[in-house]
Amino acid sequence: MATTTTSTIVIDPVTRIEGHLRIQAYAETSDGKSGKITQPALSSSTMVRGLEIILRGRDPRDAWAFTQRICGVCTVVHGLTSVRAVENAIGIKVPRNADYIRNMMIGAQYVHDHVMHFYHLHALDWVDVVSALKANPASTAALTKLNNPAYKPNNGALPDAAYFQSVLNKLNGLVSRGQLGLFANGYWGHPAYKLSPEENLLLVSHYLEALAWAREVVKLHTVFGGKDPHPNLVVGGMPCTLSTNTGAVNEEIGGTSLNTAGLTLIKTAVAKMKSFVDQVYMPDVVLVAKRYKAWASIGATAGNFLSYGEFPDPKLVKQEFVDGAIDYPSGYVFPPGVIWAGALGKLEPFDEQRVTEDVTHAWYQRGSSQAVHPSRGWTVLDYRGPPPDGTAYMLKESDAYSWIKSPRYDGQPMEVGPLAHILTMHARGTQPTDKLVRRFVQQIWTNPASNGGLGLRFDQLNSTLGRIFCRMLETKIIADQMAGRTADKAAGTPAYPGWYQLYYSNRAGAYWNPETFRRLQQPTLWPNNGIGFGFTEAPRGALGHWIDINPGTGMIDNYECVVASGWNAGPRDAGGTPGPYETALQGHVLADLSQPLEVLRTIHSFDPCIGCAVHIIDANGTPLVQVNLNHGAGPLTKISCAAGSV
Repeated sequence: MATTTTSTIVIDPVTRIEGHLRIQAYAETSDGKSGKITQPALSSSTMVRGLEIILRGRDPRDAWAFTQRICGVCTVVHGLTSVRAVENAIGIKVPRNADYIRNMMIGAQYVHDHVMHFYHLHALDWVDVVSALKANPASTAALTKLNNPAYKPNNGALPDAAYFQSVLNKLNGLVSRGQLGLFANGYWGHPAYKLSPEENLLLVSHYLEALAWAREVVKLHTVFGGKDPHPNLVVGGMPCTLSTNTGAVNEEIGGTSLNTAGLTLIKTAVAKMKSFVDQVYMPDVVLVAKRYKAWASIGATAGNFLSYGEFPDPKLVKQEFVDGAIDYPSGYVFPPGVIWAGALGKLEPFDEQRVTEDVTHAWYQRGSSQAVHPSRGWTVLDYRGPPPDGTAYMLKESDAYSWIKSPRYDGQPMEVGPLAHILTMHARGTQPTDKLVRRFVQQIWTNPASNGGLGLRFDQLNSTLGRIFCRMLETKIIADQMAGRTADKAAGTPAYPGWYQLYYSNRAGAYWNPETFRRLQQPTLWPNNGIGFGFTEAPRGALGHWIDINPGTGMIDNYECVVASGWNAGPRDAGGTPGPYETALQGHVLADLSQPLEVLRTIHSFDPCIGCAVHIIDANGTPLVQVNLNHGAGPLTKISCAAGSV
């Protein structure tokens, strides 16, 4: 009988994410080559946090400009969350047009982020680039007519077969020169890859085309916010004015005002988003899902899901808070709410007072208790880990082992992100978008394979494959919502105008109102408690900022951010309960312990953004981190990271 031993699997750093993440898992093995993860893993951020500290004593109306630099990938969402926190703290209501513009900006962030994630961060877990070298271009051309019939590769500049031959030539050139570039260091040839050479070549070609597509769709942020990343925002509305220029205009003429060229550019960008999502992204996700259906039984978390709510509909939202609880799920495209394990069809109200952060296993001072509400939280660094001298080390679950705190709701870990969004919409079921969600889940996910579906159970959405599917589905919902849908009479789904149409029909409306301006300019009119909660459903999930404004000075006393990747990537809490990443890896079977591709598949399905969860900055520009790089036999290079450079 073979002897079973435990092998420690360490991936450090996990690549194709934003930030620095270490995963340490334990696999039972009898042959030393393959194995199974039999217990929760350890998820560790190895980059320190501290941005909230430098906000203390600053004007709350400027906070968005600092918090937006938390991450260059998430771009607009931290700024908008900060703006909403200040608006909530000082009692400001946002004009309708500002809500429409904010919806379009964060919607564009979603579509851009999700498409880029699938192709450029996650697809290589499923697509074997080297296998694509064996593809027949003519067969790939036939495949694209089946998989993407409405899409013309390379805008139809070449016949399909000739185009795929050109992609194949590029790959061959890279491999023959030993210069795989973006495709280097993959686990190519791993037995877990299932796609045919033609399917691999098709998806590699879409990987390349998505790069050009991405450059175009971010232009929406530059029109409304002046630039991307980090477009301009403002407390109380949006920094947009309409141009009075009635003559010839283009992208350059019209100053910073919104002119007809800018409005046309927005409409074009929205159309490009929607066409790529409908014609390329959705069919590709379904193609991958059909080949990897087994992953609907892998990667489940504890089953608790949380959403703060996002994309307010100005026609439906009447008030923000009722006794501290958000209880108006009809007012948002993504409803606020909580779903508990074992009750996927039941949406409970969300109460932000039930959110806490635990630092038992994080490198921060604990204070008087281990779990507190963010408005009473602290960010005092207290590193108690292994020495940062490059020595090999192992994390211990009994100690602190991460720079991420452990967010909890009612004391429980919660998964946030696309899966939570789709489940809350499905559970609500009253809005046109909810009905669209239910229809797509039925047509694609639960529909039998004999009818063209995946033939999976609804509860299997809580899985690695389910996250990919839900990310695709919410991208479809948002792209439709931005552009507007036509009536689907067969499905009984009513038509609705898109955010662009609603904004355009009301574009002469106010972006500000006199009362907002008066209140912003006079801190003496602000409430005495000065405590506010701002929320955004970022592409990776629930993002909350808590602010405490000193009533005497009008400046920030305390500021805390609880981000989506904190909810998902956080370590164990005081009770030893693991976070979602740590739970999701349990039960994974690894075909090759030296190439843990299966671990990467599940971690990437969350789309980690560790830079949001832990960030570093020094107000004085003092170097804070020194990294030693050893270039083989060459000299040791030292790189110092100063303020704003990380």
